[in-house]
Amino acid sequence: MPFGDFDAWRQELLATGDLVQDGDTSVSDDEAGRRYDRYVALADMVDGTEGPRTVRTLIASLHAEEDYGAHQAVYGALQRFPSRDLVSGTVLAAADLLNIPRDHSGQVLQLLTLLASADDLRTFTAACDRLALELRAGLRDLIADHEADGWLADERSLGRLQLAQD
Repeated sequence: MPFGDFDAWRQELLATGDLVQDGDTSVSDDEAGRRYDRYVALADMVDGTEGPRTVRTLIASLHAEEDYGAHQAVYGALQRFPSRDLVSGTVLAAADLLNIPRDHSGQVLQLLTLLASADDLRTFTAACDRLALELRAGLRDLIADHEADGWLADERSLGRLQLAQD
């Protein structure tokens, strides 16, 4: 693990992930720039050896609607994880996927379909089948929505995330 104190890293990533949005005059431009730079630096610290809880934290940090390019560091960090950790962490982040902006959830799910092995995607399906009914239904709807006209609509991703119907 490239950072010694996971909880401190997690708290700072989530706090700096609250990127200052256009028109927000409550924060100076200097502070907005500092937060942006620190968020990117924190994401860049990840080398992919940190495990599923780090994947979950990265996904949860994608809560700003406008990221001004900062989220590219998070997507890059997610790509460094082994398939199994990416899948496990994404399952841990199921509720976060439903609460972050739609575009960001779609990019995460697309990464999952492109980077995870077929075996690990079956593990994803089995793990999602054990989620609470409401959470599983929300995730299934999100996947269907992205398959209909979003990030999962192309042939590389379409149909790779199969959640059981209740």
